[in-house]
Amino acid sequence: MANTTESNVPGDDVLEEPVPAMQQLLDNPFLLLFIGIAVPTVLYTIWGVMEIVNLPIAK
Repeated sequence: MANTTESNVPGDDVLEEPVPAMQQLLDNPFLLLFIGIAVPTVLYTIWGVMEIVNLPIAK
């Protein structure tokens, strides 16, 4: 006698797991755009301030 229920059908016994935080971050293109613009801006600004502070005082 054959079993009529199929246990290998995708989606039947899938448990709803929470989406990981890193996946949520990478799924948001506008957040990635903001991070891609903000991080270099902040780093180059800090780098520029450090360079100006290290300049010798003119005599």
